[in-house]
Amino acid sequence: MTTRQQTQQSFAAAAPTLSGLSPNQGPVAGGNSVTLTGTGFLGATSVLFGGTSASFTVVSSTQITATAPAGTEGSVPVSVTGPDGTSGAVSYFYRGAPVLSGLSPGLGPTAGGNSVTIAGTGFLGATSVLFGGTSASFTVVSSTQITATAPAGAAGSVQVSVTGPGGTGNTLPYGYMAAPTLSGLSPNQGPTSGGNVVTLTGTALAGTTAVRFGSTPAAFTVVSATQVTATAPPGTTGGVQVSVTSPGGTSGGLSYQYRATPTLSAVTPGQGPTAGGNSVTLTGTGLSSTTAVRFGGTSAPFTVVSASQITATAPAGAEGSVQVSVTGHGGTSGGVTYFYRSAPVLSGVSPAQGPTAGGNSVTLTGNGLGGATAVRFGGTSAAFTVVSGTEITATAPAGSVGSVQVSRVPVVAAIPCPTPTWVCPRCRPCLPPRGRRRAGTS
Repeated sequence: MTTRQQTQQSFAAAAPTLSGLSPNQGPVAGGNSVTLTGTGFLGATSVLFGGTSASFTVVSSTQITATAPAGTEGSVPVSVTGPDGTSGAVSYFYRGAPVLSGLSPGLGPTAGGNSVTIAGTGFLGATSVLFGGTSASFTVVSSTQITATAPAGAAGSVQVSVTGPGGTGNTLPYGYMAAPTLSGLSPNQGPTSGGNVVTLTGTALAGTTAVRFGSTPAAFTVVSATQVTATAPPGTTGGVQVSVTSPGGTSGGLSYQYRATPTLSAVTPGQGPTAGGNSVTLTGTGLSSTTAVRFGGTSAPFTVVSASQITATAPAGAEGSVQVSVTGHGGTSGGVTYFYRSAPVLSGVSPAQGPTAGGNSVTLTGNGLGGATAVRFGGTSAAFTVVSGTEITATAPAGSVGSVQVSRVPVVAAIPCPTPTWVCPRCRPCLPPRGRRRAGTS
């Protein structure tokens, strides 16, 4: 073999080889720098991406830096040509810029830390996810989905973007929300059966997604950024914490009391005048939160003495019976019967006279006597029995000779006369053995 043949064989062995591309993918727009590694690069005359020439610089016999030309999405073979031939090809992938189509959720707390699902296309090879200008940790689930952890941010809206080998695509807005706060509940108590409307006031309530009474969800309506109305769910007697949840987080709790329905067991006295104005004591249970006392349909002023007692002033009412009820935050009690009585009217007393020693039975007739609580002869109380609404029998008490009033009907008190002709020396009227005679009669 001649020297010339040996030299030609040596040059033939120096054809370039290509072993790697970094990165091995890039945007269809091109323009990005790609490092080619291999051997025999000295004297390289061209670098091709598919059939398209790329500008390049030979760094050494083992490295070339090339600027990727524009291309269409997909893979192309990259090769290096030198004086002694062309290398084998290594695949390079043209990627389209990621396209974002949705964020779920689109709102989150200013503290960050919540998971956000990004939907779209072209996510394979994604290199960064930004919330505004802040990088977020993320995982590429597929070419159409990324899960990212939202970083902390100020209240307001930011643009979320994804950058990949194909560049940075479109952006979508993401809202940072302050955590809601609660400052008031009205009313702050209600029945264990629930169903009552409670007004919640506070801040950052516009994005409310849940209202809870303790751990129980409640139906609600967002009225404004400072007000929500909720329907209290059923609960057990006692206190629970009411809280509001939104994309910004969960508020602190405010106390709400579930009250048992009040019960009434007695009304004392159980009757009174139609004019009202008398004091009535109501006993029962669950009376501490009483908001109203009614005699029939008429409200009565009242004072809560304890959880088991109320004093009320009976309103005026028509003669007859009504139901007395108590309403509280726990609901309305069952009724207890109360009787309105007209003032008793006496039309007759029989007999209308008797001995000063008393002890004799006297029949009182009239109207409205059924609820009689006292019978008096003058200022002296008498034992009595109510026979009916129109009749009472009373035992006349001892009294002095003379006339007294029994409920406005005059009764003559007299002593018995020894003989029909004897004139009583102490008074004009006397009581003879037969018939009534006055002084001076024989």
